[in-house]
Amino acid sequence: MIVNFTLNGRARTVDVEPALLVSDMLRENLNLTGTHVGCDTSQCGACVVLFNGDAVKSCTLLAPMLDGGTLLTVEGLAGKGGSNQLHPMQQAFHQNHGLQCGFCTPGMLMTAMAMVGKNPAPTEAEVRHGLEGNICRCTGYQNIVTSIIAGAAAMNAPAIGD
Repeated sequence: MIVNFTLNGRARTVDVEPALLVSDMLRENLNLTGTHVGCDTSQCGACVVLFNGDAVKSCTLLAPMLDGGTLLTVEGLAGKGGSNQLHPMQQAFHQNHGLQCGFCTPGMLMTAMAMVGKNPAPTEAEVRHGLEGNICRCTGYQNIVTSIIAGAAAMNAPAIGD
């Protein structure tokens, strides 16, 4: 099947098998390995991407469902215009030690982006609730929660000169 969609801001046309999972398409066909697959059962959240602005687990989404839609992966967060600058949410994870092994981090980042897209200033309780379905086996979540709150504040801070 031919699938036309926007991927990280660019129009893409991909020929896929009808049963191909988005996570497999990203990793194997498009060489975007930032989306991790931890469980293949929609339990861990490592594979979260944004589809039409909503956080979805790419290990349960079929590639043909992307047709006409917009997909954002962790690779699409940073470096707009060819720069190597981190997205404010990525920078917040870095500054607040919101990762250890890093395996869950792409899914956490993408879940955070969807969360902040709907609620620009989430509370700690709202962040903790919003992270349900994302598992981290290293950090105990406190630094992830702190990172998301800091990232939300940075994303919504007025630009210098405004």
